[in-house]
Amino acid sequence: MHQPEPVISQNNQQVIFGYLFVLLGAFGFSAKAVLVKLAYTYSYQLDAITLMVLRMAISLPFFLVVAIWSANDSARINDAQRLSGQDWLMIFGLGLLGYYIASFLDFAGLQYISASLERLILFLYPTMVVLFTAALQRRAINRHQALALALSYTGMILVFVDNMASIASSGLLLGSALVLSSAVAYAFFLMGSGMMVKRIGSTRFTAYSMTVACLATGLHFVIQHGSEMLSLPANVYWLALIMAIFSTVLPAFLMNAGIRRIGAGSASIVSSAGPIATLGLAFLLLGEALTLAQLAGTALVLVGVYVISRAKS
Repeated sequence: MHQPEPVISQNNQQVIFGYLFVLLGAFGFSAKAVLVKLAYTYSYQLDAITLMVLRMAISLPFFLVVAIWSANDSARINDAQRLSGQDWLMIFGLGLLGYYIASFLDFAGLQYISASLERLILFLYPTMVVLFTAALQRRAINRHQALALALSYTGMILVFVDNMASIASSGLLLGSALVLSSAVAYAFFLMGSGMMVKRIGSTRFTAYSMTVACLATGLHFVIQHGSEMLSLPANVYWLALIMAIFSTVLPAFLMNAGIRRIGAGSASIVSSAGPIATLGLAFLLLGEALTLAQLAGTALVLVGVYVISRAKS
């Protein structure tokens, strides 16, 4: 008698898609640093805010469409989800902190340090969330968290020292400090955004807060450069387009879709592939060195973040 072939259940399909979405989102976010470094090589006039405004100008229409659609959809389905003045204030503040301030510090830091070092410093944000949460709640750090912190920061120091030995750059300390500040800002953003995501949903929150950040970036550019865009090489505009679509818009919604299917704990573990992707892309496209110290340090940071993520999940 012919046995029917096993069929993958709908739930298993959703889990598989969830892992795929998170992996693609992590890869897209990780490619951003490499695209930024490539853009800087094409023009000495290009600065952080100019590149940011190009990225945001292309991204804004997509987020506006999603924001309008989300607002109309939620108004029809659930009147209780209509935003109060306090909600809008939270969205405004978090959008500035997570997508404008953190992004600007990151773009500015990439003018001085390698893409692989930037991604590793930035990837310390989960450990910072643990530290800041423990400090604010006056709660002791447990053994698993202490181990994760020790591994992550030992790995970070190892890579940083390796960069000091191999890169004759006076801006290494400044660039690292800027990216570290970006990671701190993003950690605080994550701590504050949890309540809003539960309140209005991740897609709606992302669309609204990114719209705030886009407008703030535009205002910053006008204040610094005026209303006239610099004359930049065509390659810069192409890279900004790729960055906006494949390293901003798509990863944001892919990550949200993945988290809904597999949960935040599993998503944070899968997204650990991000720094590895950056390391590979930076080696292939930017010619950045790939040393044993970098690989060892990256491994320590990833293991530390994995331990933190497992403890959370």
